[in-house]
Amino acid sequence: MKVVILCGGLGTRLKEETEFKPKPMVEIAGRPILWHIMKTYSHYGFNKFVLCLGYRGDSIKDYFCNYESRNNDFTLKLGTNEITVHNQHTESGWEITFADTGLNSMTGARVKKIMKYIDEDLFMLTYGDGVSNIDIKKLLEFHKSQGKIATITGVLPPSRFGEILENKGIVKNFNEKPQVHSGSLISGGYFVFNRNIFDFLSDSHDCILERQPMENLVKENQLCVYKHEGFWQCMDTFRDFEYLNNLWREGNATWKIWT
Repeated sequence: MKVVILCGGLGTRLKEETEFKPKPMVEIAGRPILWHIMKTYSHYGFNKFVLCLGYRGDSIKDYFCNYESRNNDFTLKLGTNEITVHNQHTESGWEITFADTGLNSMTGARVKKIMKYIDEDLFMLTYGDGVSNIDIKKLLEFHKSQGKIATITGVLPPSRFGEILENKGIVKNFNEKPQVHSGSLISGGYFVFNRNIFDFLSDSHDCILERQPMENLVKENQLCVYKHEGFWQCMDTFRDFEYLNNLWREGNATWKIWT
């Protein structure tokens, strides 16, 4: 089963990092957030990826095309450019399709444009800027049990503000980014679709997956939600970038489910 990852947006709200790189290449602990997302899927045995490229897509191609030299010791024989790799990484077996889906394409158009790379009845899709400890296999089982065209993962949004719990003026707990437990869910990405989703999409650059296609799925009773109450965090701003990197440094990277 293919995993489609949207990697083409401009990332304008993270301009400190995205002026010269696409948002999926912004790093957490020295690795692009895109790598972290792919590691999550790979942990559950899903190693075939389709990357929907747009803004500065060449940097994503370059990263993976030079992956062996970036992540292994190697010997280069000048004159022949023969390379001998001396150790291995755990990403062996990843199969990655790099699809140019246009600089200005919206999300729905990007998905429509990779239809030719989807041969199976089902495929998964997520955004290239959000990490989670979601159980992908449970998500997939849920989708199959519902018999609908689309499943979206609903998550509890993290608060923009810190939370202080006190007793008689003494702080008992300080939580920098607590989840909002109002009962309202937001879209966390991590979709599962069957091929009928392509009937709801257009390759016109202004087709937005989250607008009319999703609204039409709702009208036809074809969209269900998988509730994930564990960790989820997008990297939307520089504050999010710092937060995720701090979690990793402190040993609290809950999304790191691989070993």
